[in-house]
Amino acid sequence: MQTAAAIHHIQSISQLVRELGLPAPLHPLIALINYDNISVRALKKGQKLSIDFYKISFKPALFKGQTKYGQGYYDFEEGGLAFLKPKQVVFSPEDAGSYQGYALYFHPDLIRNYPLARSISAFGFFAYDVSEALFLSAKEKETINHLFGTIASELDTNTDSFTQDVLVSQIELLLNYSNRFYNRQFHTRKAVNHEIITSLEQLLNNYYDENKGVANGLPSVQYVSHCLKLSPRYLSDLLRSVSGQNTQQYIQQVVIDKAKEKLSATSLSVSEIAYELGFEHPQSFSKLFKSKTDLSPLEFRQSFN
Repeated sequence: MQTAAAIHHIQSISQLVRELGLPAPLHPLIALINYDNISVRALKKGQKLSIDFYKISFKPALFKGQTKYGQGYYDFEEGGLAFLKPKQVVFSPEDAGSYQGYALYFHPDLIRNYPLARSISAFGFFAYDVSEALFLSAKEKETINHLFGTIASELDTNTDSFTQDVLVSQIELLLNYSNRFYNRQFHTRKAVNHEIITSLEQLLNNYYDENKGVANGLPSVQYVSHCLKLSPRYLSDLLRSVSGQNTQQYIQQVVIDKAKEKLSATSLSVSEIAYELGFEHPQSFSKLFKSKTDLSPLEFRQSFN
């Protein structure tokens, strides 16, 4: 097992570009890297890295092979975007040919005194897994390519009192477009999304058919995400786009439906039902049930008598 010492920590933009064999950055808190300009000899293969800044990778063209990004592989064959937040561990590709396209790096200090510093957590794709990266249509690639171009152009301009304002606004525009394109992806990949929702339904049904609630408690967002091999944030965003509910709300609705079945078709007490569903305390079950149905469990049961 690798130790923490095996992770190469990159703390600054200056350190990053220096290790890539590039000239000093045009701005100390942001760099746009064109991998066509990097010597293959400067690329360390298979290295485990931790970076202290945000990273947005853009592969505008088709190419063969996969890139090891984060802790897994992402097939960029169609071109697209992938995102990393600070402190995530990444692996440099074993194949130097995987270095194609652009990577935008920016330090949290760049946006520290701007509203984006508070709102950037709302861009959930920074918490997605690598397999959940954004695929782009030809038109979307043109838009992203243009946005990267405007950032590059600003970085090439002499720094003045407006430079940081302009760069932060351009990054925010890039993130807003990425949000739009992710929303499009959720809706256009309906077949894939339907399979995920069907798998989630089956997973939760099996959970209660096998009485796992008694031993393990309520199914958690982390549990179902792990079973589906999706990041918690991606699953919640996908469900919200399709059903209007995040994962926690979706699980709660399934729990309520199971409770209704037991209340209407069995003679189990409210406490016994709460226990089977995975609640530690019957009061917690009753409170959730009433918040979702406007009836207490007993009132719901009486409505069937």
